[in-house]
Amino acid sequence: MKKTVFVTGANKGIGYEIVKQLGEAGWKVILGARSVERGERAVSELTSRGLEVEFVQIDMCDMKSIEQATDTIQKNYPTINLLINNAGMPGAFSHSFTDTKEEDLRNAFEVNFFGTFRLNQRLFPLIKDNEGTIINVSTDMASLDHMQNSEFTLNAFDYNSSKTANSAMTLSMAYEVKNSRAQVFAVTPGFTSTDLNGNAEGGKSKEAGAAIIVGYATDGKRHNGEFLDENGVYPW
Repeated sequence: MKKTVFVTGANKGIGYEIVKQLGEAGWKVILGARSVERGERAVSELTSRGLEVEFVQIDMCDMKSIEQATDTIQKNYPTINLLINNAGMPGAFSHSFTDTKEEDLRNAFEVNFFGTFRLNQRLFPLIKDNEGTIINVSTDMASLDHMQNSEFTLNAFDYNSSKTANSAMTLSMAYEVKNSRAQVFAVTPGFTSTDLNGNAEGGKSKEAGAAIIVGYATDGKRHNGEFLDENGVYPW
């Protein structure tokens, strides 16, 4: 039986590449996206390459959409082994704490923390029972150690803090499965040029960023409670 994975925010960028790479590795992939049109177009492109990819609509800002998506997964994909929480939004990608607007902070938290929390809480029991894995895709800037000690960093308080809160969720979930074969961990692909950062120059390609996440998802090792980058364990 094929292993099954649900990837959110997957109609473009790193998410799309994660779907493609896992599909090429023989996984059955559920592609999650907010836009039905864009999600179905992505699925069509991938299935035309012979990959086993199906679409489930999910809007991380909409409780009803999250409930419908999780109901569909629990009913149609009860053996799911892996959830990759890739969907995210930058807020306004503020340049400093002083410049941060509360509305942008709330918008970032709505997707990066609360939406992900709602999805995780609903699928966590199933994946735990299936001895599977949940990966929360993160950023270097979620690391408090990085923010304190790096020579240069992007002080985008709205985006960064929402991902730091996500780190706390990762550790709380990991604590619950520490004595089981299930696992929960976070991965940062590092600076990658995507729509989220306006395809900023100097970042790694979407394919390379996705490969880091896919690598940890499929290496067969125990990573529960870890925060990982391309070089290994990254400080929280």
